[in-house]
Order: sequence, then structure tokens, then C-alpha cells
Amino acid sequence: MTASGGRTGGPVSAGGPDPRPDASGPGPGPAGRGSTAMAAEIGAAEGPRAPMELRTAEAERSAEAERAAEEERTAGAERTAEELRAADVERAVEQALALVGRQAQAAHLPPDRSDETGGSARPDGPARPNGPARAAGSARTGGPARPARPAPPAAPGETSGANGARSGAPVPPGRPSAAPLTSTPAHRARATPWSEARALAERLGRAAPRAAHRLPLDRSLGHVLAEAVVALTDLPSFDTSAMDGWVVAGPGPWNVREGEGLLAGRGTAEPLPDGEAVRIATGARIPVDATAVIRSEHARTDVAKGMLHGTREVVPGQDIRPRGQECRSGDLLLPVGTLVTPPVLGLAAAAGYDALVAVPRPRVDVLVLGDELLTGGLPHDGLIRDALGPMLGPWLRSLGAEVTGTRRLGDDADALREALTTSDADLILTTGGTAAGPVDHVHPVLAGTGAELLVDGVAVRPGHPMLLARIADGGPYLVGLPGNPLAAVSGLLTLAEPLLRGIAGRLPQDAYRASVREAVQGHPHDTRLVPVVHHTDSVVALHYNGPAMLRGIAAADGLAVVPPGGVRSGTEVEILDLPWASATPWTEGCFT
Repeated sequence: MTASGGRTGGPVSAGGPDPRPDASGPGPGPAGRGSTAMAAEIGAAEGPRAPMELRTAEAERSAEAERAAEEERTAGAERTAEELRAADVERAVEQALALVGRQAQAAHLPPDRSDETGGSARPDGPARPNGPARAAGSARTGGPARPARPAPPAAPGETSGANGARSGAPVPPGRPSAAPLTSTPAHRARATPWSEARALAERLGRAAPRAAHRLPLDRSLGHVLAEAVVALTDLPSFDTSAMDGWVVAGPGPWNVREGEGLLAGRGTAEPLPDGEAVRIATGARIPVDATAVIRSEHARTDVAKGMLHGTREVVPGQDIRPRGQECRSGDLLLPVGTLVTPPVLGLAAAAGYDALVAVPRPRVDVLVLGDELLTGGLPHDGLIRDALGPMLGPWLRSLGAEVTGTRRLGDDADALREALTTSDADLILTTGGTAAGPVDHVHPVLAGTGAELLVDGVAVRPGHPMLLARIADGGPYLVGLPGNPLAAVSGLLTLAEPLLRGIAGRLPQDAYRASVREAVQGHPHDTRLVPVVHHTDSVVALHYNGPAMLRGIAAADGLAVVPPGGVRSGTEVEILDLPWASATPWTEGCFT
């Protein structure tokens, strides 16, 4: 018998080398003995056996080996087919990712930069390989395919790209590279926390240079003081009567001095001796040595005797406004950053001011984007009314801004680029176009003009895709609002309002909190802004608070800042007041 296990001159198994234990040929020790030696040992141990029995046992072992070999070949074929299928799937996924990356680049980069994204294919040419190509695909000709090696897990601090490769790691040879994160809608994953976005907007506004100017009082309303208002004189500047009545000196009763009495604005009064009284009007100067003013209703005159009697106890100094009661010359009346309101104008005038040094109102350009917007009539044929154009101008003015105009540009990237690069405003406010749709041009136009993207998405609902940017070369800031109305309000209060407050130099607002009357549902991960209305000692969340709805905010006097996960009834939440909060009556009706 040969080392193959077959008889001399017999056929060799078609399956290749026989896997039986005696197929390895002679060798040292038990493992190297051939089948003939093994048969001899069996014969010695068991005694004489007929040749037929030996051939039968040997045939059984040979058949068993054949079955094992066949099973191994079948399993190998199945593995090869599975590897081929896996390789095909991998190639299909990679090609799809590469295609998505190229489409995203085309949508978010200007045409002259579509090939500067690290290996993406040009629209009009073949993809550029990032390394040596594999030999003719993943399955080699004439043999089974080599299974693709899985990408290593991302190390701490690394992020996985769209194709599974680690950020910053070399791309495996022959694998198409996905578009970078910076040029795809994946910027949403880097949304800024809501409170951080608001704080950043205000800091940027305060860092903006402001040129103060002097304005007459009648033109100062709504501006912010750039210089403090300091008292130029004592207020009042002399002792005056706080009431109409009688000014008296010494204890009563008092002799009534003849004449019309003391009137406001009539100069210096003659001294008043003890025991005398004289009529006096509100605001008139108090005579020297006077003791008090008795109100008309608290005095009784004896006309026949010409005497005055008090009907109540007279306290020295009563109803007299002494000089400097409100302020002394040099006192600080209003600090820098004070908003000029009607009472501020009155105080400044009383303190002797004819003009105030104030910060100019921030100038804002409003750009309404979208071809689907109507400016009049009823919605029809897929067109809707523009709700933001009529709303934003007055809202911005209530925040102290000067709105230079509201322009409707449609979905025109060239018109948007021209508007951004020629504006001389402090802030450009756009509506719509901040997402990643086929006609959402804000991101690519900003990139094409070299603008600095400061906030690209905020972790707040509604209004998640809002953004804040700075136009290149010291240009204006840009706040991009989402197109849905309530989402736009969210962006207005999150980014535009604090930015304008900073540019205008207004004093920071102290946040205040109020309890919610009922539980308010929250977002799983983001802050949520919910229209509310104040009622007694709590606030009530209003219905109709979806991103595209205005019915809730129209009845609201504030927005509740609801943390992720929501709040239970009675929980205190931060409240953002609306500019007209004090004028909004509380109603339930169809809003709650």
C-alpha cells in the first residue's frame, strides 16, 4: 500500500491528498507510521483476520475520508459565494456614498470649488483615486474574492466619516472618499446649545464698534445712551409747595396776608413772619422762614377776623418739597446703556438737558426668500402667503432697530449674493433657505462670499436650522431664519434679539422664571420654545405651537424655555418676554 492509502497501482482520490491519518507517509513515532504498519499492529493485537475483513475496514475508512473532503469542498464554495456577495454589497454602498457626497458638494459649494473637497469625483470626469487601485475589483480572476477588511474603530476624539473611515485616517486604496462633513447637511450634528448661541450673539454684538452721536431730545426716543445722564442741578432747585393751600409760619392760628398769593413761576417770595399765612399754588417757591403748607381742605378761614385755622395737626415741613429732594447736582441719574423711553426724556429735560449722546439704532436689511410666497390674496396652486415679511419689520422696530427695507428675492442665488455683498446695514436678516434643499442657497452663497459661519444650527425646536454668520471684509452680520413662521420667531429671539441688543449697547436683560400651570412636553434632546401667556401666578402653554403655525404666538405674551424631556405642572421655567407683553390681555378661548 502506498502512502496515499490506496493499493499499489490503484487510483488516487480525485479530492486531492487523502486526509486520513495514514496519508502523511512514514515518519518517526506513531504519528508517522503508514497504514501497512498499523494493520500489522491490529493483526498482532486481535489475532489472525481474514483478508476480506481487512479490505472491508480499509474501504470504510476511505469512504469516510471522501465524505469529509466533500463536505469541506461544499463549505468552501459556500464561503466563497458569501464573500463575493459581501464584496458586491460593499462596492455598491461605497459607490452610493461617493455619489451622495458629490451631490452634496454640488449643492453646498460654489462651482469653482466642487473639486476641492479631498477626492470627490468631478461631475465631468472619472473619480481621482486616493491611492493604489486594487487589482481588477475585489474578486480576483481565477480565484475566490478576498473579503473586505472592516474599518478599524474610531479612536477617542475621532469621528467616523460617511463611508466608515476614521476622520483624519488614510482612505483604503481603491475606496471612494465621501464628501467632507463641512460641505454636507451633517452640520446639523454640530448644533450649538441654545443658551450658548444666545450668549455668543450678545457678545458679538457688544464687540461691534459703535459711533455715538448727539441727538435732540425729540429725536432720542428708542435709542440707547452712550453717555451717562448726570444731574446738572439740584432737583428741585428750590423749596417748592407740593400742594395747593396755605403756607404758614410758626404756630396757628395765623393772620391771612392779603393779595393773590404765591404762584408757580413768579420769582422769589417775600419772607413770611411767624403767625402769618398766605395762599400758595403747587410748585410755587416757599418763602423764607415758612414752617409748613396746609392743604386747602385741611384749613378753615374766619373771613370776619381774617384768621386761618388748621383742622388737623400741622407738622413742620409738611407738603414742602425741599431743594435737592430728588437729586443733587452731579448725581448719576441714568447710566450708559439705558434705553431712552418717554420718562427718560422727561427726567433728562428736568435735569437741564437739551440733547442726549446716544448710540444709533442698528440698521437691518430683511431679505425674504422663496418662490412660493404671495404678497396678496388667497393661497393657491401650491403658493402660500408671505407671513414673515409683514411681521419682521415691526418686530425689529420694537427691538430698537431701524429697518432699512424688506426685499423679496425668491429663490435666486445671484440676487442673494448681490444683496449680501452690497448691504451697508449692521445686520442682514434672511428668511428660509437655511436647510439643505435643492433651492436652499444661504449656505453655498455664504461659502462663496467667504463669510465666517459662527453658528450653524442651534439645539432648539422649532428653529433648529437657524444660523449666524459674518460677511467677509468687516461686512454686516447675517442671521438666517428658517422659513416656517414660528421657527423664524425662535431664531429671531435666539440670535437676532441678543445680537441687536449688543450692537445697540442695551443693558443685559435679567432672565426671570415662572411656573407652568400644566405639564409641557419637551424634545428628547433639544431645548423647546413654547408660546405661553401669563395668568395669575403661572404661565399657560398655548396650543397651535407647531413650527409653521402663528396662531399660538399671536395670542402669547412670552415664550417658555422648556428643557429637554419637558417639565411637570408647577415647574419653574425661564420666560422670554415679547415686546408687547404688557399690552396682551390674558385669554383662553381657542388658543389653550
